[in-house]
Amino acid sequence: MSATSDAAIEDFRIEIDEAVLTDLKERLARTRWPDQIPGTGWDYGTDLAYLKQLCAYWRDGFDWRAVEAQLNAFPQNRTRIDGQPIHFLHARSRHAGALPLILTHGWPGSFTIFKRVIAPLTDPTAHGGSEKDAFHVVCPSLPGYGFSGPTRERGWDPQRIGEAQIELMRRLGYARYGAQGGDWGSMVTAQMGRLDPEHCAGIHLNLAIALPPDPANPEAGLSEEEKQRVKESEAFRAREMGYYQIQGTKPQTLAYGLNDSPAGLAAWIVEKFRTWSDCDGDVESKFSKDDLLTNLTLYWATGTINSSTRLYYETMQSGRVGFTQGRVEVPTGCTIFPKEIFKAPRSWMEEVYDVTWWTEQPRGGHFPMLEEPDLFVADVRGFFATLR
Repeated sequence: MSATSDAAIEDFRIEIDEAVLTDLKERLARTRWPDQIPGTGWDYGTDLAYLKQLCAYWRDGFDWRAVEAQLNAFPQNRTRIDGQPIHFLHARSRHAGALPLILTHGWPGSFTIFKRVIAPLTDPTAHGGSEKDAFHVVCPSLPGYGFSGPTRERGWDPQRIGEAQIELMRRLGYARYGAQGGDWGSMVTAQMGRLDPEHCAGIHLNLAIALPPDPANPEAGLSEEEKQRVKESEAFRAREMGYYQIQGTKPQTLAYGLNDSPAGLAAWIVEKFRTWSDCDGDVESKFSKDDLLTNLTLYWATGTINSSTRLYYETMQSGRVGFTQGRVEVPTGCTIFPKEIFKAPRSWMEEVYDVTWWTEQPRGGHFPMLEEPDLFVADVRGFFATLR
């Protein structure tokens, strides 16, 4: 991607208008709650009693200004690439020889899901590591998400986002870098490795996605454990993928409710954090209310739930997800968490990636940087140590 004429990198500071926060609290107070069949809990979706409790805290207890100050402690910038504002956190290490590393989130997350791993990655000597483990961390908000603002035109799929992030790393002066991602970040990261092998030293994925080499016989050559994982993935698709079909086909229709009702937004997103994590049904065993509401407030205050879900539509239209577009030749590390929503067998991954690192983790799910930050950091350090 060629640099655009407005390639300036500007300082950015989070400052949500007080009127937005006041309106949020007023809407929460006026929520028109639905009914729920007694004793059904989360069976039909987000539990009414839990959501009322969470929204009451959002209205009366959650301190966005304190969160804002914590986030503003990280250096942040914004630039414009391919006509789109791109917000990113940019935390440089104090250690000489630090490797630049771009961390890419997915849906329904935001750049804030990396908040627990930035300090250990940039300052490893203060967090159980050595100087040789240091990274300069770049953590963008995906186009259409948070402070990158809504997308304004068609076509922002994983390939286009990957191209934009390659350009971002070029603008920052990083001639050699690593890339890490999960969820949509996994697909964007795959695109960066595929499209920029000259500068991308390697990629690390915490969501391993690949298709079976023989679709007519997907279990060919798999171990019994791998066959069980394929069955689990099939069961997940049958039971839990309704959101994907809606967001991939009719995101605009969905957005009217989610953009108008903070309780509706919370119900839609928090249910995913519960279902996709290794929390045994207790979402707050892995994420505090403040964790959940930091992410939710970011979606609400920026009005980006609609543009965030458009990524599903754009990808279903284009099919450009990286692992279906040719082999990714850069070294690839995969860390497999037991409660991840999809776990491709290693043999499938090796068909399209140069897999040089494979770790089976003892616990964790779809959001390991929040659920199990120590395991996440150790694996990222370990993989990229092989490439320094």
